[in-house]
Amino acid sequence: MGLLRLSDVNVPEHNAPLAASYRCVRGCAGHYDVFSVIYRCPHCGGLLEVAHDEALLARSRDGSAWRAQFDSRRGVSGVWAKQDWVLPQIEPERIVTLGEGWTPLLPLPRLASDLGIDDLWIKQCGISHTGSFKDLGMTVLVSAVNHIIGLGKTPVRAVACASTGDTSAALAAYGAAAGIPTIVFLPKGKITTAQLIQPIAHGARVLALDTDFDGCMRIVQEVTQDNSIYLANSMNSLRVEGQKTAGIEIVQQLHWEAPDWIVLPSGNLGNISALAKGLAMAKVLGLIDRAPRLAAAQAQRANPLYLAYRRGFDRLEPVTAGSTAASAIRIGNPVSYEKAVRALRDFGGVVEQASEDELADACALADRRGLFADPHTGVALAVARKLAAQGVIQPGQRVVVISTAHGLKFSEFKVGYHEGKLADVDSRLRNPPVELPADGATVKDAIRRWLDG
Repeated sequence: MGLLRLSDVNVPEHNAPLAASYRCVRGCAGHYDVFSVIYRCPHCGGLLEVAHDEALLARSRDGSAWRAQFDSRRGVSGVWAKQDWVLPQIEPERIVTLGEGWTPLLPLPRLASDLGIDDLWIKQCGISHTGSFKDLGMTVLVSAVNHIIGLGKTPVRAVACASTGDTSAALAAYGAAAGIPTIVFLPKGKITTAQLIQPIAHGARVLALDTDFDGCMRIVQEVTQDNSIYLANSMNSLRVEGQKTAGIEIVQQLHWEAPDWIVLPSGNLGNISALAKGLAMAKVLGLIDRAPRLAAAQAQRANPLYLAYRRGFDRLEPVTAGSTAASAIRIGNPVSYEKAVRALRDFGGVVEQASEDELADACALADRRGLFADPHTGVALAVARKLAAQGVIQPGQRVVVISTAHGLKFSEFKVGYHEGKLADVDSRLRNPPVELPADGATVKDAIRRWLDG
């Protein structure tokens, strides 16, 4: 496989130029420049999405040729390997990449047996530069801002986000790589030390607010009404363009065969809509012949999508998100609700929730099978287990669970589990260190008793 050169990826191999634009998710007329500072439809206030000319993409090459092209682009970035479907018109020298994408897709038969699933795969999106899937979207957003600043037509001076940890880490890292100032709004005392230190280390201006994520989100939207500060949260659909490549990458790693199910943690709901968008493009353009079903996994203490699903998606009723180990999805008023509902309806989707005990137990099982699962992945694993027990996931079906972050970001959660100190968690697989005197005979006896069970 040849290495992808960023100077080549945006040169189309057909006559008509490719270009992406914004359009309203609610169907309002009008298209808008993706390099303008705009986040909502000026007519109805709905979110925008990035639109691609799928007819032009289909004319340029068929599904087999697209598969061959994507398979030939190995190296540098899994996102920009698919630039034709992401942001084709950006100048190559404006692209800011830190080697995102190409994360492992692992078959785990022993964990599958634990969860009552016949064929289980884990997409390790946390094996990324900043330790989460947020890198996939941030490379696109920061590259676009880099392009906007380079054009010199807008007053953008900095990029800002509200975050429960991972978004701030990704924004700060990519901003640092581009030389663009970044500002992050974090809920004070509600993220891990590892997540807090990442933006600090990258030189971001970190503002710890005495509120929750939803409160931070309100403030960042107020601050970014001034176009000198660019909004980097997932309501900005440039993020979705990068994150959608995870779905394409999954089917590519399965030799262009879609799994039966993809299960993923769901909080602000940008990721599930992104996943659906990438898979939909892959099907429409002939790279896959069928689409998987989607399962959105929510923490029981932050479950507005689950509650809406139980009511047939009649409306979103925001909740006050409670304390959960799955802090990155501790969101009570998800910005991308409309997009997520559309994705779930289009992909035969379901929504399920997991308690603190269920997510912690699923993490511990995954760790015993060789992973080091973060609590959000624990939510998705617990939901996959419940759906299999309910018969929703059927015997013989292939299931991909998306692991969204690296477990090392949540070492306090891991320690608390094995010390038996997590509230509302039974710690069935607790494995604390054994303290012994420095005596050979005592150590040998302890090892023998452990091996004998």
